[in-house]
Amino acid sequence: MNAPNWVLHLPTRLTSFESAARLVEQLRDSLVHVPALDFAAATLTEKDRVMVRHPVFCDQQLPGRHRCVLRAEHTGACVPLPWQRAG
Repeated sequence: MNAPNWVLHLPTRLTSFESAARLVEQLRDSLVHVPALDFAAATLTEKDRVMVRHPVFCDQQLPGRHRCVLRAEHTGACVPLPWQRAG
């Protein structure tokens, strides 16, 4: 039997989805070197509605096992993080 993965719930004082999503992007960019964190699967919830999850990122898997850097439900082609791009 595999050990369970754990989810961190980190409450904020932010009052809008956009502000919270920007914070998640900033955390991803500054903590990308921590392999234990999976920002591709990051979701946001309202404090009193924790069962209603809103994905932050696209989470589309790209070649080379990379993930799309863009927000969920974006239009156009997916884009890998800058440090994932070839060349």
